[in-house]
This record gives sequence, structure tokens and C-alpha cells, in this order.
Amino acid sequence: MSTRDFADRSVIVTGAGSGIGRATALAFAARGAKVVVADLNADGATRVTADIEAAGGTAVAVVGDLGEPAVADELVATALKSFDGMDVLVNNAGIMDSMSAVADVTDAEWERLIRINLTAPFLLTRAVLPHMLDAGKGSIVFTASEASLRGSAAGAAYTAAKHGIAGLTKSPAVTYRNHGIRTNAIAPGGTVTNIQVTADPAAVGPQALRPYMGNVGRPAAPETQAAAIVFLASEAAGNINGVILPVDNGWSAV
Repeated sequence: MSTRDFADRSVIVTGAGSGIGRATALAFAARGAKVVVADLNADGATRVTADIEAAGGTAVAVVGDLGEPAVADELVATALKSFDGMDVLVNNAGIMDSMSAVADVTDAEWERLIRINLTAPFLLTRAVLPHMLDAGKGSIVFTASEASLRGSAAGAAYTAAKHGIAGLTKSPAVTYRNHGIRTNAIAPGGTVTNIQVTADPAAVGPQALRPYMGNVGRPAAPETQAAAIVFLASEAAGNINGVILPVDNGWSAV
């Protein structure tokens, strides 16, 4: 692929203040994209935007809770106003649960995980689609998870939300396949990020999951996940649609 294959394209990356999102925002910018850096953490979003601009790229930060429809609308409006287009959406933002088994999941944990990990990407996808449909083109990439593929990689709330992401990837891949819009996802395995997991090691969920977590293997760098996201959004993947791509060092093959 050309190192400038995203020149003049507009890209929204959520959760772009750190981890996979940060690496993804930097990777798109290095290939010429104009990036909307979205994150709940203002410091992180500002730092990544500054890093992109220092390297000669173009970026703007939007700070807010993506679970709020108004924030999704603001992101789209910012991309259209600042960069005059809407070419790629990367739904990456997410949080981990406490590895709780179903009987131990609180209402608060369930609602928070579903809102941030499933409802937020739905709201933003719904907001960008009319503009992509008008343009007759677009690429949407989700960060799913190993927990989208199996029941042994996380707690009940996270697993349910990420299985939902798999469905949210495949449904528009079918309904918009003839409108020039592709929808895919990566399913990261172990990755070096700052996401924290707070779990009671004596609880049912962590005890049941522990034997399976030994299959994670060597963790990936965030840049490895970012490279897969950029590929799926690129013309090189022009006939790839509706795919959940494991980027997990073979964990899903065990």
C-alpha cells in the first residue's frame, strides 16, 4: 500500500486517546488521513492531536461520552465541518468488565458495559451512515474482541457486548454492500494497553475463566492491531466485508 493512500480522507477514531485507538489515529495520519480524535479523556485526546500535528498531519479532538447521541452527532458534524467529508469510522472505544459470571453481574456493571461497548458504537454508526450513503462509499471498522468469538475470554457483560459488536459488524455489511460501504472488525487477543481489569480472584467468573486465559500467548503491541484496522479500511481490502478478523497470535485457533 502507498504510504499516502489515505491522503485527504476523513477518519473518525474513537477511544483515540490511548492504546489501540491512539496507535490507529497515528497510523491513519501517517498515511495522509485527516483524523477526528475522539475520547472521553481530554488530556489523551489533546496529546494525540498534538502528536499528529507535530508530525505534519491534520487532526482535531472531540471530547465526550460516546454513549450520548449528542456526542455522536458532534463527531460527525466536526468531521464534515473540519474535513469536508466522512470516509472512515473506527469504532474502537471500550472498557473491560470485572470477569463476573452472569449470576454476579450487577445492574450497574451490565448497563455501563452495554452502553459504552455496544450502544455507543451503534449510535455513531447510525450517525455516519447517511453521509456515507450520500457519498456512495465508506468503510467502518469495529474493535470487537476475542470475546466476540467465544465465551471464555471475559465476563458475561463484556462477552455479551462484544458478541453484539459482531452482529453490528455483519448486519450493515449485508444491508449496505451494494451502496459502496464496507463494515469489518478486528478481534484482538492479548494486547498491551492501559485497560485495567478489576476482578475478585475468588469469584466464580475469574475462577472458571482462568484455565482458558492461559491460551492468550504473546501479547500484541497496539500498533499491530492498528495495522489490521488500517488494512481493513484500505482499498487493499476492497472486497472484504462482514469479516471479524482475529488478531490474536492464534488464540482463536486453540
